[in-house]
Amino acid sequence: MISPKKYAKPAKSIPKGYKTANEFFDFVFNDKDMIWMGQNTNHLHDENEIMDSMMSSIKKRDYNKYPPPEGFPELKRLILEDLGLQNGFEILITAGGTESLYLCTNDILAPTDNTITCDPGYLIIDNFASRFGDHVKSIPIYNEACGYKLTPQLVRENIDDNTKLISLVDPLNPLGSSYTKEELKDFADLANDKDIYLLHDITYRDFARNHELMAKYAPEHTVTVYSFSKIYGMAGMRIGSVIGVPEIIKSIKTIVINDLGTNVVSQRGAIAAIKSKKEWLARIKTITRSNQDIIKRAVDQVENAFLPVYPSDGNMLAIDIYDTGVSPLDISEYLLDKKVFTREGSYTSKLFGDRYLRVSFSIPKEHVEYFAKVFVEGMKVLRDSK
Repeated sequence: MISPKKYAKPAKSIPKGYKTANEFFDFVFNDKDMIWMGQNTNHLHDENEIMDSMMSSIKKRDYNKYPPPEGFPELKRLILEDLGLQNGFEILITAGGTESLYLCTNDILAPTDNTITCDPGYLIIDNFASRFGDHVKSIPIYNEACGYKLTPQLVRENIDDNTKLISLVDPLNPLGSSYTKEELKDFADLANDKDIYLLHDITYRDFARNHELMAKYAPEHTVTVYSFSKIYGMAGMRIGSVIGVPEIIKSIKTIVINDLGTNVVSQRGAIAAIKSKKEWLARIKTITRSNQDIIKRAVDQVENAFLPVYPSDGNMLAIDIYDTGVSPLDISEYLLDKKVFTREGSYTSKLFGDRYLRVSFSIPKEHVEYFAKVFVEGMKVLRDSK
């Protein structure tokens, strides 16, 4: 009998009434009235070139053939141009940012190496790093003193001779904190001095007010993870990439999972998405920034609730309700009954999951207004019931 391997696992609590996480997600996915604020997905695209390109690909039956194993050259070129990393960098197309993270940790880490991540953070990285390295050191960053992010100083205080990888999700899921140019340069000096790799996950980059690329300051020590799930609104298509200097990408290619290539229809949509980006990006950013203002006003109505990071540089933020006496799980289940899907803090934190509710806001304004209403009502109902 095969024994299950024991790795660090994301803390995915299952709501009452469901036997498995898959059963729960099947329910929320198929409920057409559900307002989707639980997975940082983007629901603000109209029918546009992205959809048209994928429909055209299907009608031409492109899916009958395997695509180029490393990705369509046009898509690879467009991503590098989008990032301004055309010179001295190579790229591999993957089935989403998550596969990119898996490949990076697999390729970089040896059994004696350790990884530094942060809590709160994207816990799947801890999972992957614990598979291929010795251990993961997850540094608590849920405090104002460090700006709710993993700082170079915190890394220096926790680094040792076996540290090989530092994870920087930027902007950070779930808080929306991000890095300045000065901070990234400091990380670059650290990486170069200690011969450590920096895993720069830029999934939420295009929602940020300002954003810098780690690869520009430490190219030899940086792997950049790029995703089409969020700003491009293509989460269900599972398409992304990993970018690095030729030596890094050459090594990663030796352990690829999809050796017959990544989804053809997804790649066609991704090409159209980058080409049309200038036509819709400003509109989406305007809506998301306005939406988080609506959430801020609602939170301000709840005594002892607050936003640790505001404004968020992502399309999500955390609402700290610890001092209200209401638990994140209770308010998330209340909201689910009102057809609003959110995530309690335990999904992204082992240490602080009892403090906050994470909500994403790249959805229509009227949906955010409805959330704001039922959130304030729900907090009062739950508090009064104590």
